[in-house]
Amino acid sequence: MTGFADFWNQGDAVIRAVAALLLLMSLGAWVVIFWKSWMLQRARRSLARALPAFWVASDLAAGRIALDSFDTEAVLQPLLDATTAQTQTASLDGSVKRESRLTRRLRDALHMVVRRLQYGQVFLASIGSTAPFIGLFGTVWGIYHALVSISAGGNLTIEKISGPVGEALIMTAAGLAVAIPAVLAYNIFGKLVGDCEAELEGFAHDLREMLDQEDRG
Repeated sequence: MTGFADFWNQGDAVIRAVAALLLLMSLGAWVVIFWKSWMLQRARRSLARALPAFWVASDLAAGRIALDSFDTEAVLQPLLDATTAQTQTASLDGSVKRESRLTRRLRDALHMVVRRLQYGQVFLASIGSTAPFIGLFGTVWGIYHALVSISAGGNLTIEKISGPVGEALIMTAAGLAVAIPAVLAYNIFGKLVGDCEAELEGFAHDLREMLDQEDRG
């Protein structure tokens, strides 16, 4: 802490701006990490409990009632709403076959749900990819600032250089400390979103097949 305090006190506006930016990026990344952990955990729990309850129902109406007992509004409800959306006959949507219209609506609903589950991923990826370079910029600028100050005082020795340079390397460590959790979270969340997407694609496919069989029957 002493090294960082000395580095902060001796740093100029650029160093302090870089440090403040890394702090804001770290806070933003952890807020997104905690929020997405809660959101994806809730989505996975809802899918694991709601899908079996839906498929043991006697018909589609009973399946809808069964889903009311679970928190599925954000993940399954848009797919079910796509099966009952009203169509205006005097439109391109009304001119295609019902099977094609249902496929398109289920696909659009699935994409909407997946985008909702992926929300925040770009933010984490951006932090993970830029934070190390921002920290490195802070280190380079800090070393330059320290060398200029030392050279202005004369009597340039390795002892006088090693301290400021070592303190400047704190910015590189700070950049890595911000980036590593963001990258790890991005990869983990990508896997969880992929699992949810696979479940939702299977549900949309089975739902379409069921409705097609009802129409043919």
